[in-house]
Amino acid sequence: MSDRTIIRGRLLSFLRKPESASDEGCYRYESDGALIVEGGRIVACGAYADVKDKAPEGTREIDHRPHLLMPGFIDTHLHFPQMQVIGSYAGGLLEWLNTYTFPEERRFADAAHASRIASEFFDELLRNGTTTAVAYCTVHKTSADAYFAESLRRGTLMLGGKVMMDRNAPEGLLDTPEQAYQETKAVIAAWHGRGRNLVAITPRFAITSTPEQMEVARTLTGEFPDLHIQTHLSENHDEIRYTCELFPEAKDYTDIYARYGLLGPKSLFGHAIHLSEREADAMSETRSVAVHCPTSNLFLGSGLFPWRTYERRGKPLRIAVATDVGGGTSYSMLSTMAEAYKIQQLLGERLNPLESFYHMTLGNADALSLSDRIGTLEPGTDADFIVLDAAATPVMKLRMETVSTLTEELFLLQTLGDDRSVIETYVAGKPMKPATSPA
Repeated sequence: MSDRTIIRGRLLSFLRKPESASDEGCYRYESDGALIVEGGRIVACGAYADVKDKAPEGTREIDHRPHLLMPGFIDTHLHFPQMQVIGSYAGGLLEWLNTYTFPEERRFADAAHASRIASEFFDELLRNGTTTAVAYCTVHKTSADAYFAESLRRGTLMLGGKVMMDRNAPEGLLDTPEQAYQETKAVIAAWHGRGRNLVAITPRFAITSTPEQMEVARTLTGEFPDLHIQTHLSENHDEIRYTCELFPEAKDYTDIYARYGLLGPKSLFGHAIHLSEREADAMSETRSVAVHCPTSNLFLGSGLFPWRTYERRGKPLRIAVATDVGGGTSYSMLSTMAEAYKIQQLLGERLNPLESFYHMTLGNADALSLSDRIGTLEPGTDADFIVLDAAATPVMKLRMETVSTLTEELFLLQTLGDDRSVIETYVAGKPMKPATSPA
């Protein structure tokens, strides 16, 4: 029996990066649109009347009007083991890691605990309309197994990796270079390409990896050149100073990763706030990705991400956006982009809502080199999409009475929206928002 379904609503999907707040050519919008989904993929997309004509008589229909239907959100940097330390009081990054995060992550040696938190983690992502994420697990292989097993069960396209760290962390949270190599290879063999899972090579950051372990990361990158790499870079001034002390031969923080062959178009560098011109050039020349984590950067006092400076330079940077939970304070990409907007305001810049929604969808897909699969509603791509209600709360409903354009509606969703604005989340064409979502 065919699972072919027509999903009806107001469709919005981006075609390219917006050039301005009035750039109507950057997106496709249908005031009465529809998708045909079948076998986990989008078969057709367009005006409802046209799509309806392409479907055999009797095809099941789901009508989400008047809500907005768009690609699922993509979160390019977050930590699944940190769910229970979100919102922890600390003065800065290193204090926060040592006081809360490292003790919490030790618990993920226990497979039952890892599985329980993985289930909660996926519930929270889907509740917030996030259909793809790039997650750090812990140093324990059990945590990666739990993460990918849950992703396989849900049918999601997720990226993640077993963290590698062999110094500057407590006992119970360290591996060795050899262990990191063998366990990462085991995770790749068990999970990469299984279902929709993709494994990322994951040295946590240079502070927690010896030169010997960084060599292991280089070796893995050579053996598995198609895999993503994720780590952290230039989040905090104290972190930068300490990292450079540990690698005195390097020109700067970015050069450490360059020396081990870790820069490249599939390399994701969380935060990347305080880059020198030389470092920004190196990132640009290798097409490495700077991942902006606005709620975390504000919460930990790390700094204001110079988005426009990075974009306008002669050698611009590729930029992605992310929640960074638990250093970040929300699983919602809507709330994340609300804070990104405020950061640019503080820097005397503007971030228009078309850009924000582009980055949450197609932009982040491009940053992951996955725009042929996700971040879009184009026929042939994976049927990961969400349904948004810009009048989800009393305050939003009242404000919507004065909204007259799509751009205004998007900005309202960005500034006042959260998980309550996500009416439904579809993964591979199937509704997946947890039944336990609050009313």
